[in-house]
Amino acid sequence: MLHRMDHNAEFGRWKAQCLSRADLSRKGSVDEDVVELVQLLNAREQFFTTSSCAGRIVLLDGDINGFAVQKQNRCWLLVTHKPCVKDDVILALKKANGDAVLKFEPFVLHVQCRQLQDAQILHSVAIDSGFRNSGITVGKRGKTMLAVRSTHGLEVPLSHKGKLMVTEEYIEFLLNIANQKMEENKKRIERFYNCLQHALERETTTNSPVKIKEKNNRPYTHKKKRKPEKAHGECINGEYDKDLENDEDDNPGIGVTIFPKDY
Repeated sequence: MLHRMDHNAEFGRWKAQCLSRADLSRKGSVDEDVVELVQLLNAREQFFTTSSCAGRIVLLDGDINGFAVQKQNRCWLLVTHKPCVKDDVILALKKANGDAVLKFEPFVLHVQCRQLQDAQILHSVAIDSGFRNSGITVGKRGKTMLAVRSTHGLEVPLSHKGKLMVTEEYIEFLLNIANQKMEENKKRIERFYNCLQHALERETTTNSPVKIKEKNNRPYTHKKKRKPEKAHGECINGEYDKDLENDEDDNPGIGVTIFPKDY
């Protein structure tokens, strides 16, 4: 009991510290499409969000050899969280001097959870909402992180050394695909929000020792029947969460990482 009280107090300090920090993302604020979701999670004592991105279409320029590893060193020619049109991309491509790449990056969310069973509830909701690349990481100091992710991204090179390698017709074709993925991404976010509301309501109404014990065993038991979980040595992608990537005292790679079998 004392250990749990100490852990809860430490979790409370982590949450207060994280939510009081300035937003250091490129945009400087939470994306509009996930504001309500972030607020819903942060209003619960057992969760707080550490980073999020609602999904975006980006055009990057730089050395294609290093783009997959060092995206932060590339030039951002275009970033939008809304559907994109061909003229915007063509205009942005005129500034390209290297290898320009068009990408659609789907919704991603990192949530620190007070207990493993809290993360299991969110993981179950995420999987049911279509975010099948989601996973839980438990660090050596007991930090439990949930990463909500999916795999319906898009990544296509458009130019090489400043020279456009595709036609404008093909760019328009790619944008139609990217915009469709953006729309599907938005539907999954809405589904996640609605399912999360119901899950948290059920948790509140069944908040008794016996029922909690039954419920805490339920999410992963159910998921294992449909898709067994598998431990991996990889940690959560730190692109959206630099604190998680650089936390030497709680390196997720030293702890336990749980991702779906097809991750």
